[in-house]
Amino acid sequence: MDNQLAKKIENSIITKYRKPIYRLFTKAIRDFDMIKENDKIAVCMSGGKDSFIMAKCMQEVKLHGKINFDLVFLVMDPGYNEKNRKLIEENAKLMDIPITIFETTIFDSVKDIKDSPCYLCARMRRGNLYAKAQELGCNKIALGHHYDDVIETILMSMLYGGEIKTMMPKLKSTNFKGMELIRPMYYIKEKDIISFKNYHNLTFLNCACKFTEMCNKDSDKEEKSKRKEMKKLIEYFRTKSEFIDSNIFKSVFNVNLNTLIGYHKDDYIYNFLDDYDKDEN
Repeated sequence: MDNQLAKKIENSIITKYRKPIYRLFTKAIRDFDMIKENDKIAVCMSGGKDSFIMAKCMQEVKLHGKINFDLVFLVMDPGYNEKNRKLIEENAKLMDIPITIFETTIFDSVKDIKDSPCYLCARMRRGNLYAKAQELGCNKIALGHHYDDVIETILMSMLYGGEIKTMMPKLKSTNFKGMELIRPMYYIKEKDIISFKNYHNLTFLNCACKFTEMCNKDSDKEEKSKRKEMKKLIEYFRTKSEFIDSNIFKSVFNVNLNTLIGYHKDDYIYNFLDDYDKDEN
C-alpha cells in the first residue's frame, strides 16, 4: 500500500478541500441528523469517484468526530470483469480503505431482460446492498449521491414528471425493517469531487456494466439522456448566474403551501379549493 498517497489524500480532505468537501460533508450529517451514537453504517462503494471520496470522508468523521459509530466499506460485485474488479481493489488499497466485497449474479440475471434492464439492475443492486448490510449488523447504508444529482432530479421531475420532488437526504427502508439510507454527499458539488480526483491523479470506474449497449436502449436510454440533458441545462444556468443552481436546490426546502394548487402525501390529496372559502364561513 502506498501509505504516502493515502496520507496525502487524508490530509487534503481536511486542508485543501476542507471548505468545498469536508465541511459540507459534516454539515449534511449535522443538518439531517444522519449519524447517531452506536450506528453501524455500510458505506456502499460502486467503484466510482463519488463513493470512494465519501468513504474517505467517513473515515475522517469517525476519526475526528464526537459520535461513536462503526463503518463497513461495502463493495458489491454484480459480475464485474476482472479489470474492473481489480481497479476497485487497487484503489481501496491505495486509499487505505478496508473494503468488504461480496459477490452477486445480478449482471447474469438481467442479461436477457429486454425492458428496462438498467432499472431492474439498479433495484436489485439496492436490495442486495440492504440485505448484505443488514446481515453484517448495519442499521444504515450510505450512498454517494451529491448536490448535482439532487438538482438534476428536481429538474427532471418538474420537466418530465410533472411534479415537484427531490432526492431525499435520508430515507427509511420500507422493505428492510430498521434500515435507513443516508446521503452525506448531499451538499457537495460534482466539480469539487472531480477537482479532488484530478488533484491526486486518481482513476475510478465510470461505468462497469458489461451490458452497456443493452442498457442504452429504449426507456433506459431515455432516462440516461434526460439526466445528461439536465447536466447540460445546469451548466448553461451556471453561465448565466451563480445563484440559479443553488436556488433550484433551495426551492424544495422553501415550499410555500399558500401558493400551491395542490399537493399529495401518501394517500392524502389536497387542492387549494378545499379550503378556499373557509375564512368566509
